[in-house]
Amino acid sequence: MKILFSSVDILVRVTSLCLIFSSSLLACSKSEPYSPPDPFYYFASYKVGKNPTSVTTGDFNQDSFTDLVTTNISSNTISILLGNGDGTFKDQIQVHVCQEPRALAMGDFNEDGHDDVVLACSGGDEIALLLGHGNGRFEEGQRYPVHRTPIALATDDINGDGHADLVVALRNDKVKVFLGNGAGEFRHGVQYEHGDTPTSVALADLNADGKQDLVVTNGGPMSNAVSIWLGNGDGSFRGPKDYRTGHRPLGVSFADFNNDHHSDLLVINGEKDCFTTFLGNGNATFRPGQDSGADAGPNFGLARDFNGDNLVDVAIVNLQSNDLSIVFGKGDGTFHYPPRNYRTKAGPFALSFFRVTTAGEEEPGLAIADNGSGSVSIFLHKGIKAVVKAQAQD
Repeated sequence: MKILFSSVDILVRVTSLCLIFSSSLLACSKSEPYSPPDPFYYFASYKVGKNPTSVTTGDFNQDSFTDLVTTNISSNTISILLGNGDGTFKDQIQVHVCQEPRALAMGDFNEDGHDDVVLACSGGDEIALLLGHGNGRFEEGQRYPVHRTPIALATDDINGDGHADLVVALRNDKVKVFLGNGAGEFRHGVQYEHGDTPTSVALADLNADGKQDLVVTNGGPMSNAVSIWLGNGDGSFRGPKDYRTGHRPLGVSFADFNNDHHSDLLVINGEKDCFTTFLGNGNATFRPGQDSGADAGPNFGLARDFNGDNLVDVAIVNLQSNDLSIVFGKGDGTFHYPPRNYRTKAGPFALSFFRVTTAGEEEPGLAIADNGSGSVSIFLHKGIKAVVKAQAQD
């Protein structure tokens, strides 16, 4: 099965796997004497639609077990996998939606207590809403045209009215706001043009003023930056401040890598095989980025403590090397090298975190959208206690 790549997703493999970013990028030594922990193991894979591009968790049937949903860009569908609570999932429920669903966001957009889904339909130049019934089923809601090619979404209350709103990244160098009314409907908000080829958006209150701020990665060759837009609290944002990233940044998320209780940034770079971390100052400004290596062609990442040392680590799926990398944090915004790598199915494209109850204890699990094999793969944790014991023996 063909692996799906777009102009933003084409990744270039190079030999350097570890870089340091200051005012410029310099290759760093790989000679660190480090034996990484081995916290995960491959558990199972489940079929979904063709060329999944995202995987997101929720509780769609309200049984308190984690469920999964994927966007399947080549079959114009989403796949819903209802969880059993032990890391296993029922066979997919595949639902035809819009043209080329590329990404989704979860929220209760009509405020009925059930998870809803909003889709970035990159082939149809629209945003599509699916309203959940709380039984694992959805009904089609409103659709909203955009111009053009929506690629990523984020949701939160950005105008302070208590209802979930949307921010959408568009391929033509624009970011669009939709303001929700709490009844499953949105009205068009402001639209901004900045940077070069936005690839992801995220929302958080970065300066503790009670207003949601916006973070956008710009993956085009003219930018290679992450932009910070401070929120005004009325659905609009102030002009951005850019921070230089690695080559072709594809995604951004938040973590606290140095335990100072300020939000830091994790940026995944699609070229040069690296990711960049930006340590936050607590006032929506950030220190210069530091680049670290994982494996070839990183496409998506998330941050958690995976080995029980109370330091934040990073999990990354790598398209070119077909593996999952766990990179272990040092607690200062830098990371040990080498990472622990796990072989995956073809074309690991996206990643989601969930918790699994095994042997009476909750442990972290990872779900990977396998773009090249039309599946979701589950990696389960060996147990925090077991990992800590193994580290002590080393």
